[in-house]
Amino acid sequence: MDTKAEDVLSGLAPLLRVRPHLDDVCRFGGAWAAIHEPEPAGQAYFHIVTRGRATLQRPGSEPLHLAAGDILLLPRGDAHTMRDAGPNAEPPVPVGVRHHGTLRFKTSLGTEPDVELVCGRLRFEAAPQSLIVAALPDLVVLRVGEQPLSTRFHPLLVGIREELSDVQAGAVAIAENLASALFMLMLRAHLDTAAPAEGVLRLLAQRMTAQAVLAMVGDPRRAWTLDELASAAAASRASLVRAFRKAAGVAPLAFLTDLRLGLAHHRLQTQPIPLDRLADEVGYQSAAALSRAFLRKYGLRPGQARHGAHAAASA
Repeated sequence: MDTKAEDVLSGLAPLLRVRPHLDDVCRFGGAWAAIHEPEPAGQAYFHIVTRGRATLQRPGSEPLHLAAGDILLLPRGDAHTMRDAGPNAEPPVPVGVRHHGTLRFKTSLGTEPDVELVCGRLRFEAAPQSLIVAALPDLVVLRVGEQPLSTRFHPLLVGIREELSDVQAGAVAIAENLASALFMLMLRAHLDTAAPAEGVLRLLAQRMTAQAVLAMVGDPRRAWTLDELASAAAASRASLVRAFRKAAGVAPLAFLTDLRLGLAHHRLQTQPIPLDRLADEVGYQSAAALSRAFLRKYGLRPGQARHGAHAAASA
């Protein structure tokens, strides 16, 4: 990814805010299966294969075989089953469960474990309205054992595994902080290695649209006109509109509105900022104008979003 795309991704980072939760450390042997039901909107599943091999099964899809070092992300929290890599002819062996706080350690009984997985969920705090989440495919898989991904991800994976192999004070919190870095790294690697996705990721993959997005991200409070965005992208107005509609299904100024409201949503949940100041920072002339746009987009007023975030944080 070039430097400008990196700058855009950094500017969009507030829209990528996630709250990780580690659920299970699984040490399985023989025949095994772990069924995962659908999660509510805004919840993603992730699985990290730290040892051995496993298979992902999803309704209507071919099985996906995974090996040590593979990271699997299901951004929409779809139903799926993780199971052994064998022919699936034998019934699963019994599993013992040991709890450490909210973390479960699952171990196959009566057989030597040859597979280890770290499983959890990511909560996207701006979902389901997040531009980034909407742009991701249903499944993201990174083969960390392949270069150059190994050098980027290996320290994180080793850190997570070591914290969870000998759980000491604060180990789960440390592991979850490491897990929270995975999403940004996975997104960056996804941009580097995969075909351009829909929506905002596709905008970042094209020079013309990436230049316009970079301009908006760099100064969201500015009263951008279509002429100014076209100039920033070194394109005609018509060409820029066509490129945005083809890549993301929206016009440039509609994208700007979504960007501003996404930033406002994030700041309401993370900063004790007065509404009139927030409105100015994200390009609205008044708190009332921001409130009206926010209500149209999210179905609630800014104050309700702020109170909801406080309630979730104290739960």
